[in-house]
Amino acid sequence: MPIVPPTHSVERSLRRAGAKIVVGLDEVGRGAWAGPVTVGAAVTGLRKPPEGLTDSKLLTVLRREALAPVLADWVTAYALGHASALECDELGMTAALRLAAVRALEALPVEPDAVILDGKHDYLGGPWRVRTVIKGDQSCICVSAASVLAKVHRDGLMAELGEEHLEYGFADNAGYPSPVHRAALEEYGPTGQHRLSWAYLDGLPKWRHLKRERAMAGGAGGPGAAGPADEQLTLGF
Repeated sequence: MPIVPPTHSVERSLRRAGAKIVVGLDEVGRGAWAGPVTVGAAVTGLRKPPEGLTDSKLLTVLRREALAPVLADWVTAYALGHASALECDELGMTAALRLAAVRALEALPVEPDAVILDGKHDYLGGPWRVRTVIKGDQSCICVSAASVLAKVHRDGLMAELGEEHLEYGFADNAGYPSPVHRAALEEYGPTGQHRLSWAYLDGLPKWRHLKRERAMAGGAGGPGAAGPADEQLTLGF
């Protein structure tokens, strides 16, 4: 089935309502066992996007990596925000996502009038004017751009972290569940990059005593999670 390219439709509707600067937000890392949750923020204006732009999950690794530097030059502005595994454990995933998003927005060189947020739940809230869009990473150009930039950056970060923990396969799984990752956890236990309130620890009797009580105030964790996660990393744009 052919992929329908994203458009500026939602952004145009926000502009007609008075928003001059519209930012697309997308997250990556919500369902990982290790590493930060990362939020990308991208301002694209209404220009024609680079060919092949869509949700990062629909692109091959090679295509994402080739597209990311093109997008970095093409967008009007972009920034990345992170919340660490520790912050996810302490705050809960919803609050950790908001923290990462706020860090990304505050790192932008421009102040947004409106934000397009991928998904149906508004984890950002005020003072920003937020429009949630289900599958916005596929349908909205600025969200698609944020999706690719965040995914490539976080994958690269996890590969760097993986150099210190080769047995966990972070360069290949980016901290997400995988047979290699699980086998390493069973043998060696979690590292300082692992989320310790997540459900995977329930299946590791040898290491179950390390599990932290889940933070409830911030909301539930993502797929494969029993709670939050992360650690503060550097913002960039």
